[in-house]
Amino acid sequence: MIRYLFALILPVLAMAQPPRSFFPWWESPMTRDMNLTDQQRLQIRTILRDTRGPMIDVRGAVEKAEAELEDLFNDEGSNQQRSYEAIENLVKARGDMTRAFAQLSLRLRAVLTTQQWHELQKRRPRPEQRERPQPMRRPRQDRPQGQPPQQ
Repeated sequence: MIRYLFALILPVLAMAQPPRSFFPWWESPMTRDMNLTDQQRLQIRTILRDTRGPMIDVRGAVEKAEAELEDLFNDEGSNQQRSYEAIENLVKARGDMTRAFAQLSLRLRAVLTTQQWHELQKRRPRPEQRERPQPMRRPRQDRPQGQPPQQ
């Protein structure tokens, strides 16, 4: 049953990209052996169902604000005032998304017991455990490509 829940909710939550500091534990396999009761699973499903629409809305607002700002940056004739307004709209939309996700996380946290919460924190991937993309390095102009730097 919980697999169906994840299959229904995962696309919605994937659209509502959380801020880096938050961790979507409720859709993680690590919750399988946390001894969640049937009541807790029902509460989690209910919370996710109730917040699906608002999460889609806030993510849509962020995407719209990003697109408007991108259009202004690409328009050579755009005025600065409109660009500043678009930046403020994007900042507000991202803040609204962060608030909505934090409120969702808090509601879901309230479903867990203290022991379950502590166990979840132990299992949570730490930032240093996550893969980070490596920056691309451009070849230096003063040496042939593929040659090591001179010491």
